[in-house]
Amino acid sequence: MAHRHAVAGRRAALTAIGALVATGIPSAVAAEPAPPAGPLPSAAQTLGAHRPSPALLRALERDLGLTPAQASRRLVNEAEAGTRAGLLHNALGNRFAGAWLRGTTSQELVVATTDAADVPAIKAQGAKAAVVKKTLRELMVAKKKLDRAAARVSTRDTPLWYVDVPANRVAVEARTKAAAAAFVKAAGLDGRSVGVKVTANRPRLMADITGGDAYHINNAARCSIGFSVTKGDQQGFASAGHCGKKGDRTTGFDKAEQGTFQASTFPGKDMSWVAVNDQWTTTANVKVEGDQKVQITGSVQALVGAAVCRSGSTTGWHCGKIEQHETSVSYAEGRVDGLTRTTVCAEPGDSGGPYVAGVQAQGVTSGGTGDCTSGGTTFYQPINALLNDFGLTLKTVAAETPAPQGNAARAWAAGRVYEAGATVTHAGVRYRCLQTHQAQSAWAPTRTPALWRRA
Repeated sequence: MAHRHAVAGRRAALTAIGALVATGIPSAVAAEPAPPAGPLPSAAQTLGAHRPSPALLRALERDLGLTPAQASRRLVNEAEAGTRAGLLHNALGNRFAGAWLRGTTSQELVVATTDAADVPAIKAQGAKAAVVKKTLRELMVAKKKLDRAAARVSTRDTPLWYVDVPANRVAVEARTKAAAAAFVKAAGLDGRSVGVKVTANRPRLMADITGGDAYHINNAARCSIGFSVTKGDQQGFASAGHCGKKGDRTTGFDKAEQGTFQASTFPGKDMSWVAVNDQWTTTANVKVEGDQKVQITGSVQALVGAAVCRSGSTTGWHCGKIEQHETSVSYAEGRVDGLTRTTVCAEPGDSGGPYVAGVQAQGVTSGGTGDCTSGGTTFYQPINALLNDFGLTLKTVAAETPAPQGNAARAWAAGRVYEAGATVTHAGVRYRCLQTHQAQSAWAPTRTPALWRRA
């Protein structure tokens, strides 16, 4: 019998239920082969942004109003900007106040600092400098105060709060100014330092139990597959936490037996993974349009302002921009922290589906507002946090990556999720991470200046 595919491919980009419902590191590092002769790969080459698929370009053209040349240039610019932003983040240290992209082709990288003396160094990296009052660390501290307040008071009328990096402030979206003011006061913050937007919108977990290409949970609900993953020898896929609980059973688009939820977190976070049986085979594919697919090569986190595209079994393949990372959303079913907000549209049935920037995995659909007719806002659970929490390895088209193990040493190891700024040793040399990602065997620090630089 031919193996089925547990992927977001043509017949297995399975749909959603609720929201848009839907190890020990070796003590010594083995000797590393010398880097290949000639120049090391550029950031665009490392991230696979230099050869975009026609389907990806068409979606960017349609949803962002770009020409083919502009779409191609945008992907390359975003890949290169991520590395420059990482270099400046590490160089500025505690003075760093965030980075974001601007322009039709993301041609302008803006890096913020609290010290005007840093402006020459920022410009030397080809970025525009913004001198602001608060560091990114201070903004995150303020955001945590709002998180703690949300555990004590009702957020029914204040469903959304986040770090607004370009505005250099935390922001709250509320149904009334009075509700926002009360929430800010409960957090112990100065109301003048918090941005407030009054809106009637409330993000929701978009329920859908109708038919279609989907994976079904307990024969009662459905969600979209996110990304293929492995844990040791076990194959499976990542999806949204609200789609099912640990132990819930799944069937495929055709109701054939498929797998079982191994872990699920919701609320707090919105992440889960399903182990599939031997009739399903994981691949690096994400469905885009028709029978076409994008093959995932990694999980390097994209900057605010970068283009991002989403696949879902209800509305298919759509693109937009990243608006904020570290967003908290108060759904009717519970609060979720650490989401990323986007301008991509979605509808019921898209939950759990994958978000990609170029060919880099970004996250799985959580919830949102609006639809794909009038437009909307959606939120995704970042994939690196999901991989890290559950000890999973993302399935990529690149060389095989061993499962993450252990926690102890600082020696670089394939399979581990590294945050920007993390330091490791590799082949006797100390390196600092430039962009958050899950390490792959083909991405050793000596060969990927887009991701690592000597500390």
